Amino acid sequence: MPGGHARIADLLPSWQLSLTERELSPKTIEVYIRTGTQFTAWLAGQALPDDTEGVEAAHIRAFLAAETARTSAVSSHQHYRNLRVLFKWLAREDERQAPNPMERVDEPKVTKKVKGVLTTGQLAALLKTCEGQTFEARRDMAIIRVFIDTGVRVSGLGNATAAGVSLSAKTIRVVLKGGDEHLVPVGRKAAAALDRYVRIRARHRHASSPWLWLGMAGRDPGHFGAAGIQDMLERRGKMIGAGKLTPHAFRRTFAHDWLASGGSELDGMSIAGWKTRAMMDMYAGELAGDRARTAHARLAPGDRI
Repeated sequence: MPGGHARIADLLPSWQLSLTERELSPKTIEVYIRTGTQFTAWLAGQALPDDTEGVEAAHIRAFLAAETARTSAVSSHQHYRNLRVLFKWLAREDERQAPNPMERVDEPKVTKKVKGVLTTGQLAALLKTCEGQTFEARRDMAIIRVFIDTGVRVSGLGNATAAGVSLSAKTIRVVLKGGDEHLVPVGRKAAAALDRYVRIRARHRHASSPWLWLGMAGRDPGHFGAAGIQDMLERRGKMIGAGKLTPHAFRRTFAHDWLASGGSELDGMSIAGWKTRAMMDMYAGELAGDRARTAHARLAPGDRI
């Protein structure tokens, strides 16, 4: 503790408690703490000050540059965002009196790469893998139908309860990141798939469980949560040659298809549970040019003269 100042590494458990108090997801907290751990370990390895007052902007710039060279600019950018949160917390808790060094650190530049969306053919093939009368087939069909319809966050869908489903209103109640409840609307095909699943779920040995999605194992009891859903998507993605399929692929596909079909940004945000336009842009912005070219082919002003 140089000069009576605490080492940042020693304060990471307190930061973790603060993040937990904010009801962030365990995965998000894990990512934040990983940044803090890697940063303080790097400072120690470089024999640089690692206390709350000794860290300077130049040290952070050097760490981010080292991370870019070691891994990627994307990884460095994530560390940059996480360190902004850490140093704001240190200032708020009066652990650092000096000016926030992050104010003098430029955001790492990340070259954007267009990420594709799932094609209609891929989605149809994926649904075909779920055809059948087994419990697993009906469950997976319902989950994938809901993803296609809504782009819902996997943590929210994975923790949905059986009581939160209204087949008459065609909605599923989920809890968003941050704790807000949200009613996710589903279309007629997704509602029908949910109905078929709910009926077979009633015969499951863990039917009394509050969780909507049940697994074949006996955990919690039989809860088929976010991790189970991700494993299922990866497995079925490989079955159709789509590689490692993730929930984010459905969020991108929903956002792009919604806008390409003429849906409003505000309605799309409401359905997916996004609170800011930045989220819609993050998932659909990369393909804005593609949508614009499609619209131009349909509306080309010069073709009307």
